[in-house]
Amino acid sequence: MANKDVSEELAELLTSLLSKRARVVVKHISEHGFITTEDLESEYGYKHPPRAVRDVREAGIPIETFTVKSSDGHNIAAYRFGDLSKIDEDKFGGRKTFSKKFKQELYESGHGRCAICMGRHHSRYLQIDHRIPYEIAGDRNSQNKDSEDYMLLCGSCNRAKSWSCEHCTNWLTEKSDKICSNCYWTHPENYIHIALREIRRLDIIWDEEDVAIYDKLKTVANSHGRPVPDYVKKIIKKHLLDNRNTSP
Repeated sequence: MANKDVSEELAELLTSLLSKRARVVVKHISEHGFITTEDLESEYGYKHPPRAVRDVREAGIPIETFTVKSSDGHNIAAYRFGDLSKIDEDKFGGRKTFSKKFKQELYESGHGRCAICMGRHHSRYLQIDHRIPYEIAGDRNSQNKDSEDYMLLCGSCNRAKSWSCEHCTNWLTEKSDKICSNCYWTHPENYIHIALREIRRLDIIWDEEDVAIYDKLKTVANSHGRPVPDYVKKIIKKHLLDNRNTSP
């Protein structure tokens, strides 16, 4: 059943949605009342249906998820509009673009490193990331971007952050900026939780002349029958308990 009650508002929204996938989802829901993962795959050819729906959410339009039966009788996800009075104007129209100058400023201030693993990369291999996920905060300061609100991540760390955030209770329910601001994925240098779990994490990159040290460490760890991370923790623990030398 088409959602006639919101058709006029949706017509206006469609003109400002930048993503083709988002326009497809919004148009289908406005005409049929909802859209399923099966519709997105079979009718529109999208291999990753949740990504298309996420485009709509990132454009500031509330979307609800529920379950329906597929054509072969299996449970699948379906999506419909939420309360359109709660459209987030900070996200309206989708993600904002970033200038080359802005990325260069981030690159120079971060000394060419990924903000999570601290590995050095050429600028083209680093991606601009919202410290507080776009899904939570949008682009609150899109006209005068503050570099403090963004960081550069390598592709691997960006994917890891996305997976962790998307499975966080705060992402799914509360959507609190404050909770995000205390997370490792927002401020890896100063945090109290990782996706609301009491975890501490240390990423160490071994490059150039340090590779030989890592190889030796791995050999010793293997001789003790331990994975490298466990062996490193054992060494650190022993050093701290012995308290013999506090300097590196």
